[in-house]
Amino acid sequence: MIRLQEAINQHYDKLNESDQYILKYILKNKRECAELGINDLAKKCNVSRTTIFRLAKKLGFKGYSEFKFNLKLEEEREDLVERNYIQQFYQDINETVKLLQEKDFTGISKLIYDAERVFVYGTGTAQMAVARELKRTFLIAHKYFHVIEGYRELEVITPSIKAEDIVIFISLSGNTTSFQSCVNELAMKEIEFISITKLSNNKLSRMTPHNLYIPVSSWSYKNGKKDPFAGFFILTETLLREYVSYQEEVEAN
Repeated sequence: MIRLQEAINQHYDKLNESDQYILKYILKNKRECAELGINDLAKKCNVSRTTIFRLAKKLGFKGYSEFKFNLKLEEEREDLVERNYIQQFYQDINETVKLLQEKDFTGISKLIYDAERVFVYGTGTAQMAVARELKRTFLIAHKYFHVIEGYRELEVITPSIKAEDIVIFISLSGNTTSFQSCVNELAMKEIEFISITKLSNNKLSRMTPHNLYIPVSSWSYKNGKKDPFAGFFILTETLLREYVSYQEEVEAN
């Protein structure tokens, strides 16, 4: 299954203003659009059926039929987990495992292996916990991660980051603006960085080809809303094991 949010991030540069308008409508009305034929969707968005077909192709689908099938499957899964927050949690874990199994970690493992220094920055308390866990787990592979403690430290360190270094950014939404100037500076210097975000259309992941995603379904209780982070810790363990596998293969040759 091709996940719509991941497809949007991956092919965002190909999308024009009309494509973005259509996708905003689909994401807002996913349940309705999952049942619409190509002509009906074109009418809803006030575009031609050819525009809808081309959009599906731009996103990596063979055509509108495959796009609609994936959208319907995605909607059915979301509808199922919304009924029960325990089931929702298990569904997120299952989706995380599937997503990571489908991911080719070779490029990211090579970046980490070749890097002179690896910096990790998390945008909040939970994200910093994930950053520290990455640092802890990678010690087994004798790879030291420098955890950046707060935005002010990121500002100070950014100018000294070199082409031989990499940075891992951990952000739930991927749209946090507070550190955007630092990300822009790294991009201008053509320094590679890895984004770790929830599976969504977000600015951070669009700025780098090295993306790791976690499906996160927020759930509400009487005391407020919660974004589960268990998937991020599954990702850290997966990344370590993928890296160690790559490391062994490289050093055996």
